[in-house]
Amino acid sequence: MGLTGKLVCQGAECECMHGNMPDKLIVETQSKRYINDPENSSKLMATNKEIGQPFEAKTFGQCKLQPTPSGYKPCQPNITEWTDFYDKVKLEDNGGYPLIEGSKATCAISGAPCVNITFHGQTGEPSESSFEEAEEDALCQVNPVVNPKKMDQVDPFENIIISTKQDYGQI
Repeated sequence: MGLTGKLVCQGAECECMHGNMPDKLIVETQSKRYINDPENSSKLMATNKEIGQPFEAKTFGQCKLQPTPSGYKPCQPNITEWTDFYDKVKLEDNGGYPLIEGSKATCAISGAPCVNITFHGQTGEPSESSFEEAEEDALCQVNPVVNPKKMDQVDPFENIIISTKQDYGQI
């Protein structure tokens, strides 16, 4: 499958169509490939090798496929495979293929793809180089009040007047 969505990383939010709450994906099958993480500290790339219980809370709440007289059994996901991953790149570390937003996981309870990725996990964190490399016109459109390219040239306190109590008269 071609790349049709954003790559997925640790912390991605997932939902099971048979559960009642989301859980976050944990990457445990590789420890070298990070995405959108300049510090290489928390955004490990997720692959189709994240099987078993690769989730933070290890539950999607109550499982609608396991009814009991008083409701439903707690979900204990057991991922057997991922589908719709990006098959053009294979990681040497774990032999896995990157997960993308449209990837789906099959749970042993349902026997069919039922776990969807609702948020890929990547977050934008501008750095100093982001401002240095950005076009000035684009920056001014994003924030017309502040031009980051000229911030170091202008004293932001230049036109501020400090007043004392006597300037306002009696209170």
